[in-house]
Formats: sequence, C-alpha cells, structure tokens
Amino acid sequence: MLLKDADLNKIVIKRAVTISPNASILDARQVLLRHNLKRLVVTDSKKHPLGIITEKDMAKTIYALGDKPIGSIKISGFMSKKLITIKKTDSIYNCAKLMKKNHVSSIIVLGNSGILEGLITKTDLVSIFLTHAVSPLKVSKIMTRNVITAMPGDSLLYVESLLIHNRVARIVIQRNRIPVGIITYRDFVPAKLPYWIAQSADPKEVENYKMKGSLDEFQVNQMNHLLHFKAVDIMSSNPITIEADEDVGIAVLLMIRNRISGLPVVKKSKLVGIITKTDIINAIAEA
Repeated sequence: MLLKDADLNKIVIKRAVTISPNASILDARQVLLRHNLKRLVVTDSKKHPLGIITEKDMAKTIYALGDKPIGSIKISGFMSKKLITIKKTDSIYNCAKLMKKNHVSSIIVLGNSGILEGLITKTDLVSIFLTHAVSPLKVSKIMTRNVITAMPGDSLLYVESLLIHNRVARIVIQRNRIPVGIITYRDFVPAKLPYWIAQSADPKEVENYKMKGSLDEFQVNQMNHLLHFKAVDIMSSNPITIEADEDVGIAVLLMIRNRISGLPVVKKSKLVGIITKTDIINAIAEA
C-alpha cells in the first residue's frame, strides 16, 4: 500500500468548470481563459456529463473551420463524447488504473444518479503523495531508466523524430551525461521559437503548425526549415533535476511548484533516469 486514506471521498475533489453543449466555441474559449484551465466538462441542465473539451480540441476545430463563422460552431459538434468516469465512493488506486489504461490526464467523478461531482487530473493524483504517502518512496524505485536524449548540437529535425518515434513527451538534452536542457512538443510552437526560425518558414506552414499543436500530426519533411537549427536554439536551459535517492514527494513538489510534468534524475550530476507524473500514476495503479 502506497497511500493512506485512499478513498476518493477523503480527498478534496476539484470542482469541474462546466459549459452547455449549446454554447459556442467562443464561449468555451472565454471560460478557459477566465479560469486559466485546459479543459471543460460539458453537461446538460441537470449536470449530467455529456462530453469534455480541451484546448487542443478547440485549436483543431478552429483550424478546420475555413470560411465558416467561428461564433456559429457549437460545443456539441466537437466535444469528446468518450468519457472516463469514476464514482466518488471509489478508490484512488482505481482512478490511477483508469488513467493508465486509457492514457488520459483527467477523469470525471460522478455522484448520485450520475450527477457530476468533480474532476480529478493527473496533477491532483500525484499531489496525494505529499500528504498521503504511507512511507517514503525513492525516485529511483519508479523512475524510467531508459531516457531518450539528444546533444545540444543535434538538428531540430532529429529531436523531432526522437519525440515522434519514441512516443515521449520530452527529450533531455545532455552533454557528457549531464542534463543541460529539455525540449517538449510545446517548444516547437513557432511563437516560442527564436524569431529567425519562424521567419525562415513559409507563413502558411507556420500557421498550420501552430494550430495543430501536436507534432505527430505532421510529416517530418513539412518542417524542412528546421534542418539548419539545433536543439540548443529552442531548449529550456538549466533543467530542474532531482537526485535518484530523493523522495518521490520532493519530485511532486518540484513539478507542481514549477508547473512541469517531468524531471531528469541524476546521481552525482550524471543523468540516470527521468521521473514524470505518468511514472507516479503507474506506481499508484500497480500498488
């Protein structure tokens, strides 16, 4: 057993911000911005969940509109109707298992008669380690040892191919086995690229790339303008790391405090692994 008080009803369940299926995509965007959220639960008038929408869903929909007026598009037309749900009387362990099985970052919590009770995200679940861990758990016990890395001088196209082919969310940039940077999908968004990179691409291609939001939706040859640029051009330098013998709770604290989802794991400054929120969810699921 990893956690004490592992029932969901003993944990503070985050209240879900909801929206009507008849609301427009503009309405949804305003709610997301106002509350600084990444997702909204779509409910009927009786608070039964009907779907869920994310920032990515909205970006894809807007991109596909063409000449159609954006205000005329209703949420019901693009929301995800495949809902992963759990009852508030269930356990944290089952919640983690559902996240792991379905590869999702949030689960809807249902109360009596299928009424929406709240929302649990991956961040909420890993935060439980800070207050509900039964005993210390070392990072080395659950970290991923096979780290996908690149060098600062490697081509961005090479880094992109590593992300896609290995199906990972981040690449650790290392020099002599010392982590010197991190590159994630978000770093490839043109708005975050150095000015000269964005300027070197075809404007339409840059806009297409920005709206897609996920590299796996692109063919590598669509990003030929990145060929002459290196990992060092866009990486987040001086990544936050954690020692292999530290407690998982410290890793969680660092992730939450810095709003990140993964940490390179080091031993005497040398890279030995990586720990992510997914690793922690899997540890809970397998407990």
